[in-house]
Amino acid sequence: MNDIGKRAKIAVRQLARKNGNQKNQVLLNLADELVSRCDEILIANKLDIDLALASGLSPALIDRLILNPVRLEGISADLRRVASLPDPIGEQFDHATLSNGLKLHKQRVPLGVLGIIYESRPNVTIDAAALAIKTSNAAILRGGSEALNTNRALIKIVHAALEMNQMPVAAIQFIDDPDRANVIKMLALRDYIDVIIPRGGAGLHQFCRDNSAITVISGGIGICHLFVDESADFEKAIKVIHNAKTQRPTVCNALDVVLVHRAIAADFLPRLVTRLTADGVAFRAEGVALSNLQPLRPNIQPANEADFDTEWLSLVLSLKVVNDIDEAIDHITLHSTAHSDGILTRDLNHANRFIAEVDSAAVYVNASTRFTDGGEFGLGAEVAVSTQRLHARGPMGLRELTTYKWVAIGDYHIRE
Repeated sequence: MNDIGKRAKIAVRQLARKNGNQKNQVLLNLADELVSRCDEILIANKLDIDLALASGLSPALIDRLILNPVRLEGISADLRRVASLPDPIGEQFDHATLSNGLKLHKQRVPLGVLGIIYESRPNVTIDAAALAIKTSNAAILRGGSEALNTNRALIKIVHAALEMNQMPVAAIQFIDDPDRANVIKMLALRDYIDVIIPRGGAGLHQFCRDNSAITVISGGIGICHLFVDESADFEKAIKVIHNAKTQRPTVCNALDVVLVHRAIAADFLPRLVTRLTADGVAFRAEGVALSNLQPLRPNIQPANEADFDTEWLSLVLSLKVVNDIDEAIDHITLHSTAHSDGILTRDLNHANRFIAEVDSAAVYVNASTRFTDGGEFGLGAEVAVSTQRLHARGPMGLRELTTYKWVAIGDYHIRE
């Protein structure tokens, strides 16, 4: 493991000599290779899917594992978008000239070596590699055992694209031994890895925070809320909720909880449940919400407190009636994971209060939580969604994978 770290550190210095055009060409070649070698990738992916089905992996994780021609085309398109974006490395900002003539500025530089630990999603292998290459970072990747065959195939293609452009293959390294002891070893490489970025369930994030000797950027766990205010447009609100819950329920920005103002609950909730039931959604409703949904349907169950602290990753939605915006914000403060939360309203004062008081990485007014995504936010792709305050928040694209250095330019200045 130390050798992997050493090679990554050397690769960072080698990448510093490469310009934006050279890095972009790697991404364009990688985009082409993913499409041209689609069959090779899908054969490996089928091996992983068959093993996952045989082992009883959850439907949510299997959905994240699956690759197909359409998804590969989408990943390829994302690579081309990343290549088209400005390279943040070397950007200068906060210029100043001191009274003694010394000139100062800040200059964007890579974070260094990224340690990325993730579960199931093989697309993370490509996203992480692309964003690291574009920002002159090296990356050490440790994917989940359930995607091992797929990730091996993808890493082979990443290395091919690097070699085509005389880039160091060690810039992107993959730990293909599924032994979990390697995660512990990786978390101890503080001399070589500059930041750990976990992508997976709450257990993985907690494990990294508890065991890492390296700074951890945590996030990606979404217990996402929408509050339907008494002034909301019912028809439009139901469309937003439908999208947030059903468009892709197995991802972290899918909706988990709907809070409804008491004044509209009796009218709004039956309409909402009728619309979402048609798409197979099941509900966990607290007492007041439940009383507004009589007679009960088979897909509606009484909610317990744990149902409001659950990231469903499936077609399940928790429902609660609140007295006012204060109770809605209080509930979100208590139960949200600070990922994506929103309000559906026509009251500008309520919208502004929600924005000011809800402390989540992404806060929405009259929009679906499904937009919390690097591609949707115009970042091209993301390496993770951070729900903490430092060093980055929300989707982590190119700029979020940089830090800065101070540069001082003088004329043989000395301090008096």
